[in-house]
Amino acid sequence: MADGYAGAVRVASACRLITHAVSLGGVDTLIQHPAALTHRPVAADAKPAAGLLRLSIGLEDPADLIADLAAALAPV
Repeated sequence: MADGYAGAVRVASACRLITHAVSLGGVDTLIQHPAALTHRPVAADAKPAAGLLRLSIGLEDPADLIADLAAALAPV
């Protein structure tokens, strides 16, 4: 995200269909913000960019996923 950590948090939190979580071992689509979740305790020089979002695409209808992402990205 161009506006870094804050923008990534806003987008991940705004998703309604896509779950904000690390891998749950299921078939649902996930969005992860590594800087806020898995890489929070990692040394600064080893962290991914603060605005990076990671998607793991599941089995939902692609049109529903696109609509959810579009709605989450619109304010940013």
